[in-house]
Amino acid sequence: MALTLALVFLALRAGLAMRRARQRGEGKPPGLRARHVALARPAVILAGVGLLSGPISAFFLRDWAPMQTLHGWLALSAGVLLLAAGAVGRRLEAGASRSVEIHARLGLLGALAAALAAFAGFVLLP
Repeated sequence: MALTLALVFLALRAGLAMRRARQRGEGKPPGLRARHVALARPAVILAGVGLLSGPISAFFLRDWAPMQTLHGWLALSAGVLLLAAGAVGRRLEAGASRSVEIHARLGLLGALAAALAAFAGFVLLP
């Protein structure tokens, strides 16, 4: 999940750079959108895999009841937020939506929730 977290924050960084350029009235920096998408797609896919594998691992490998920890709820929140940001991002890419602000907020909240989930997961390490 460390790779997922790194990809999430690199995608967030690229997204924030695009936002700053847009707010300053500058053109899109060349290649930044492609970099954002190239980082965000695997991040969202890996977040989805983590969202599914966490409760499965808790139940089958550790004999725990899934979603009984703060880490579980934060990870669920992060996964849902990142998947929602990914869905809005796909709509933006297809031109079917103009919800750049919603996409940005979902991505930022998802990244923050992912960081909190990682921090909360340290107590669960063997």
